[in-house]
Amino acid sequence: MPSEAEASTQQAGLTGLAGGSVPADENFIQLITADGTRVANPDYDRWVADVTDQELIAYYEDMVVIRRIDTEATALQRQGQLALWAPLLGQEAAQIGSARALDAEDFVFPSYRENGVAYVRGLDLVNSLKIWRGNAHGTWDPYEFNMATPQIIIGAQTLHATGYAMGIVNDGADSAVITYFGDGATSQGDVNEAMVFAASFQAPVVFFCQNNHWAISEPVGLQAHQAIADRAPGFGIPSMRVDGNDVLAVLAVTRAALDRARNGGGPSFIEAVTYRMGPHTTADDPTRYRDANELEDWAAKDPISRLGALLEAKGLLTEEVKAAVAAKSDSVAKDLRANTIKLADPEALDVFEHVYSEPNSALERQKDHYQRYLSSFGAN
Repeated sequence: MPSEAEASTQQAGLTGLAGGSVPADENFIQLITADGTRVANPDYDRWVADVTDQELIAYYEDMVVIRRIDTEATALQRQGQLALWAPLLGQEAAQIGSARALDAEDFVFPSYRENGVAYVRGLDLVNSLKIWRGNAHGTWDPYEFNMATPQIIIGAQTLHATGYAMGIVNDGADSAVITYFGDGATSQGDVNEAMVFAASFQAPVVFFCQNNHWAISEPVGLQAHQAIADRAPGFGIPSMRVDGNDVLAVLAVTRAALDRARNGGGPSFIEAVTYRMGPHTTADDPTRYRDANELEDWAAKDPISRLGALLEAKGLLTEEVKAAVAAKSDSVAKDLRANTIKLADPEALDVFEHVYSEPNSALERQKDHYQRYLSSFGAN
C-alpha cells in the first residue's frame, strides 16, 4: 500500500470528480483486459503495487471457490433443499476485489447477494444458507465478522451503513464502512437519502454499486440514461467507474476509496460494471427477457477466465495450482452441501426468537395466540 503521504485525499485516485461528473468513458478504470493483458494506469497502479503473484493466485482461488459455492447452492435450491437462492455468477471479481481491500475493523453492510464478501470475511456460508432454507432470520453475530446480515429490502442497507459511518466519526475511530447494492437500488429513495446524509456529514462510507445490468427484468439503460457513477457527484460525492470483472482494478479503486474515507475525505461511490450471468434469483427465468447474444458477449469478459489468462501468461497457473484450486472448491462445496442438508428444521415458535433484543408484551401476545392456534391442530 502507498504511504499516508501518497494517499492524501487529493491523491486518492478520484481525480477530477469532486467538482462534477466526468464522462463515463474517461473514468472507466481497467487494469486487466478481457483477454488477460495487464495494462498500465498511472492513477491506480500504485494502489496494487504490493500485490504479489501468490496473492493473484489467491484471488483466483477465491473466485473459483465462490463460483463453486454458488453453483452448489443453486443445485440445492433446485433439489428442494433451499427455498430460494440469489446467484452471484459473473460478479466474482467485484466481490472478491472489494472484499480483499477491506481491513478487519472495517464494517460491511451487504444486500442479499454478497456471498463472496461473506466468504472473504471468514463466514461459514452454511449460516447464509440457513436464511434461504428458512431456518433462521439471521445467523451470525455482525460484530464477530464486522459484517451485517443480508438485507432483503432493496437499498435499506445504505442507510444503515451511513449511520454506522457517522458513528465512527463520533467515536473518533479511523475505520471505514462499505455498503453493497445493485444498479436497480440506485433508484430507491433509501440509497439517495443515504448519500445525502453521507455527503452532509462527510461519513467514511464507500457506496459500492454492482451494476450487473439487470434489475430483475429491467435493463439498466431504462432507469439510467447516463453512467450510474455520474449520479453521485450531484450529491457532492466523488465517484469511480471500474471494470467490475477485473479483480485487480476493483481492488485498486476500493483501496483508494477506503483510504479516502479513513483520512477524513468523506464518502465515495464506486460503480463496478459487471454482469449477472444467471437469474436474479432461482425464481427468475432470464431467458424470458434477456437476449442470448448479450449473455455470450459478457461470457467473453468472464472474471475468472480473465485472471486465469493473466496467470497463464505469467507462468503461474500450473497444473499443480489448478489441481489445488479444484480440490479446494470441491471440498468447500461438499461440506456446504452436507452441512446444509443435515440442518435441523426450526420449531414453529422459533419464529418469535431474536425479533427484539428484549421481550415485550406485544410479541408475547402474538406468540401465545400462535401457540394456541397450533394447539388446535394437536401440535405442541
